[in-house]
Amino acid sequence: MIRIIAVGKIKEKSLRELIAEYTKRISGYDRIEILETDEEKIPASNSEAENGKAMETEGKRLLEKVKPGDYMVLLDLAGEMTDSVKLSEKIEKIRTYESGTIDFVIGGSLGTSKEVKKRANWKWKLSDLTFPHQLARLVVLEQIYRSFKIQHNEPYHK
Repeated sequence: MIRIIAVGKIKEKSLRELIAEYTKRISGYDRIEILETDEEKIPASNSEAENGKAMETEGKRLLEKVKPGDYMVLLDLAGEMTDSVKLSEKIEKIRTYESGTIDFVIGGSLGTSKEVKKRANWKWKLSDLTFPHQLARLVVLEQIYRSFKIQHNEPYHK
């Protein structure tokens, strides 16, 4: 099973439609679930302490959704970058040898708490570019779908 666990809701209709399309495509290969948690308001003071509290609150909500036996992939700016073929191989190995459930966790705009980072089995950096969190969710889904196409030697990833 593939699970996307993300802070915040998708507001843009067109983005929701694309996410639904990739979710449908992935469901032909594996069960998929998208879980959303509430997003904390960014403190007006933008103080480090208040931002830290907001990240902790969001982090607790995220970790409540991650089950003990799940393999957790955290989207993180300090994570490892990979190409699509290697990601496909990694997903296949995790599903075969590590866990039947892979949780792709996407934090809020402030980042993720230390507890979330500590729980992660692997930290994945999508790019050196900065993406809105809603768009990152779509990119993750597209890459998961691409991974399944690669694993099944089906045309798509070229």
